[in-house]
Amino acid sequence: MMNKLKVGVIGCGSIAKYRHLPEYAQNQQTEIAAVCDIVKERVDAFAEQYGAKAYTSYEELLADPAIDAVSVCTPNYLHAPVSIAALQAGKHVLCEKPMATSKEEAEAMVAAAEASGKKLMIAHNQRFVPSHQKARQLIESGKLGKIYSFRTAFGHGGPEGWSVDGAESWFFKKEQAFIGAMGDLGVHKTDLLRFILGEEFVEVGAFVETSAKKSADVDDTAVCVLKSESGIIGTLAASWSYVSKEDNSTIIYAENGIVRLEDDPVNSVIIQYKSGEVVKYELGGIQTNEAGGQTNTQVIDRFVQSIVENAEPAVSGTEGMKSLQVVLAALESQATKTIVKI
Repeated sequence: MMNKLKVGVIGCGSIAKYRHLPEYAQNQQTEIAAVCDIVKERVDAFAEQYGAKAYTSYEELLADPAIDAVSVCTPNYLHAPVSIAALQAGKHVLCEKPMATSKEEAEAMVAAAEASGKKLMIAHNQRFVPSHQKARQLIESGKLGKIYSFRTAFGHGGPEGWSVDGAESWFFKKEQAFIGAMGDLGVHKTDLLRFILGEEFVEVGAFVETSAKKSADVDDTAVCVLKSESGIIGTLAASWSYVSKEDNSTIIYAENGIVRLEDDPVNSVIIQYKSGEVVKYELGGIQTNEAGGQTNTQVIDRFVQSIVENAEPAVSGTEGMKSLQVVLAALESQATKTIVKI
């Protein structure tokens, strides 16, 4: 039996509380050795709960040679600096999305991972959802024929119900978040679409607005039109203005049928073939922030597996960067009122 990987979690907000910490605790190959947060009471409570050492300075945590790997669960503007410092300190890094606030930052993270020889994985959990895996297989198999179009949405009532700081959350503050719903939710979908379609996006047009959250200085409602390298076109909506129910659905329109993902409460995949045949798969739901949405996202397990097996992480830094670039292009499109080429 190998020694357990000693992990540290930097940033003890909701994503750490509901995803990273419980999933490390469930993983047989890891031990939560350290937790870090600038709020002392918060970090002390998690340290006690998980039998870990508490830090209020991430630099001090990274100076501990016993720590093998860290999760970076800080506000967005700290993702790159903390991840780079961790890689330089010889730690493997799992970084929350969006991985960075610019292409330059993302490139610096990828370079730091290469220089250190350590793993860098970005926590894009949508790839691991069973319905999404199924859709990728369907498209790869060629059974659907040519893919023409898609529409995808990720929206809910906003982070105030989820974030540990409620309405005062960093999610609403541009200097900490850099980007709003597009970074919180939209980047999940740019990553998912790249994964499902197996193609890169080459052009983006977008309207990125703040319409629902009056006090926010970041976007809360965005609609983008995306075009892939083979000419597949579709829409992506990311919003904190879907007040009564979360929407996390994707629909693919193809030559031989239509595939509906997470669009039905029971059947996570529904394929409506041109022939009239309808095939339904009940594959278990997608993770939600709503009560009872505590399913394992597989992100931690895949990260740990990449370290233990010395394999390429399931979502590498380069993959994370490509998904971020689509979002950055959407912001540029909004600012310039032009279609932006990637």
